Amino acid sequence: MITTKSKSQAKVAKPETKTRIHLNSGLKADGLLKLYYYMRLMRGFEDSILRLYQQGKIVGGAYSGNGNEATAIGSAFALEKDDYLFPMHRDMGAHFVKGESVLNLMLQHLARENSLTRGRDGTGHYSDPSLRIYGNISHLGAMVPVACGAALACKLRKEKSVVMTYIGDGGASVGEVHEGLAMASVMRLPFILIIENNQYAYSTPTAKQFLVKHLSDRAVGYGIPGVTVDGTDVLAVFRVCREAVERARKGDGPTIIESVTMRMHGHAAHDNAWYVPKKQFEEWKKKDPIERFEKLLMTEGVLTEAKKKELTKDIHAQLDEATNIALEAPYPPSEQAAEGVYAE
Repeated sequence: MITTKSKSQAKVAKPETKTRIHLNSGLKADGLLKLYYYMRLMRGFEDSILRLYQQGKIVGGAYSGNGNEATAIGSAFALEKDDYLFPMHRDMGAHFVKGESVLNLMLQHLARENSLTRGRDGTGHYSDPSLRIYGNISHLGAMVPVACGAALACKLRKEKSVVMTYIGDGGASVGEVHEGLAMASVMRLPFILIIENNQYAYSTPTAKQFLVKHLSDRAVGYGIPGVTVDGTDVLAVFRVCREAVERARKGDGPTIIESVTMRMHGHAAHDNAWYVPKKQFEEWKKKDPIERFEKLLMTEGVLTEAKKKELTKDIHAQLDEATNIALEAPYPPSEQAAEGVYAE
């Protein structure tokens, strides 16, 4: 699937078919259900965040990864406990896959004192070193050299850990991304870059951003593998990322993976995406990653209506409990506002 020999290097992974799903995913029924569960949890959590924002209970930006669930979950699912994750604001599900709790993320978005950033930040910049989750940086391209630094540390320590980070189709054109990839490739670092091609860099369509057919075509310039995958197919994303992780863990260096999907909401809650043609939304809605995977699991007999009902009930209960606890949690005292902002 991944090759570095010619201009055709950036191959497009074909969508899975019903008869190949189990063989090509390498996952048993419980693994497939976990993917489905995390995808549903991600969308449910973000829907809750948007409602809280509309109620005036969240200050700052409120972002949605609606349409990006297969990318966030499928990629992170290929990682192991000791691997490093540098997610972006549309990769909420990757946090869950890596072990983050719903409550921690709800406390964070509501900027409570006992949140990951102790109320110093809300919906953007938070990490959990205990889970090896770092990010994100507002200037998203800057995450690439930082993640490469982590990958270099892994290599120097002779660890087998892999580092995965993400960038959008717009961010993929900034200088730091090129610098990081140049470093990662020549040093053969255990690094994976997921380019989330969701059709718009804020309001700029991809047609006005680049001329290459696939963003993964740029990989040939670094002498590393590149692959373009259907970002609405969680199994295709998982399979491609698992291959890249195995390659990096063996010491064979980085990979660029372009995941083609659609940002089904505006840039953030304040943006109604007026610049996106309605027909484009209608076409991508037919490819909804959760509905697509659910239909496949039902057809395969992996998911039943009873199991779906059970998972839905569990997710709603988690979200309700986390929301209630977070809303009751205190804000940090005002006199502590400047603590932890500057190094002593």
